[in-house]
Amino acid sequence: MWQTSAPGRCRSLMLAFAAAVALAGTSIAHCQEVVALVDGVPITELDIAQRSKLEQLSSQKVPARQDVLNTLINEVLEVKEADRYGIDVPQADVDKSYAEIAQHMGIDAKKLTDILNHGGSSPDALKARLKAQMAWNALVRGRYKASLEIPDTDVEAQLHLHQDDQKDNVGYQYTLRPIVFVVPTGSPDSAYESRKREAEALRARFDDCASGIPFARALDEVAVRGEIIKFSADLPQHSREILDSTDVGHLTPPEQMSEGLQMFAVCGKKQTKNDTPEEKKIRDQLFQKKFDAQSAAYLQQLRREAMIEYK
Repeated sequence: MWQTSAPGRCRSLMLAFAAAVALAGTSIAHCQEVVALVDGVPITELDIAQRSKLEQLSSQKVPARQDVLNTLINEVLEVKEADRYGIDVPQADVDKSYAEIAQHMGIDAKKLTDILNHGGSSPDALKARLKAQMAWNALVRGRYKASLEIPDTDVEAQLHLHQDDQKDNVGYQYTLRPIVFVVPTGSPDSAYESRKREAEALRARFDDCASGIPFARALDEVAVRGEIIKFSADLPQHSREILDSTDVGHLTPPEQMSEGLQMFAVCGKKQTKNDTPEEKKIRDQLFQKKFDAQSAAYLQQLRREAMIEYK
């Protein structure tokens, strides 16, 4: 068999290494290549690649490259305009929103970061989008507050078109006391099952808040939170159904949360004519239409006035 001499092998290895370094350098340079400048702010190939992967992960569809670039341009303009009006979204707020997205997915922030990195995107790509959304929403709501208000007459007119379903036309104000059966983080499932039995035992004997709250407070590893007021219009339908089916002076079923198992003592429930779920739903829909129209017009104005250079 033909063999390369030792010096020859060294030269071959050096050439191969040099080629690999050159290839890596070309790849890095490509990722750092500036695709567009928006009032001097660069958008790179890496920005487009990571945002494309982010959109693909969320929608399961490959977005058009130009659509991704337009979105990134818009976000640069949104953040710059918000900054011009003194609106700066704290990083802590962005991180909190990031963690909430993870929570809605049933995972923690670290797991979400792993998913994004593994999928070819990055946590920075998602956080950049969140920051732009939060800054822009605050700006548009603040600048156009008066024109975005929804008159009660508009809500009432829409209500008349939805009279077939009266279930959500009654609103309630709930007075609640959260009760948490603490379960240490990392505990096995058996610990949760044991605490659930204890929670159900308390629920069975809980007849009123006056005597039930002190009794619950005396139990081991049980935290009784302060009184909170909730309106049915501010709650998702699932939560409204649970509270509506729980009599005053009794406990809702235990639900697992990060601290352990939580129940709510329903210490008060009264009907209110304001902010019924159906009214809030309609008001939110009308507001969103106005907001979207105003947002689009504002953004088009910014794009006309901006210096956008494509490379």
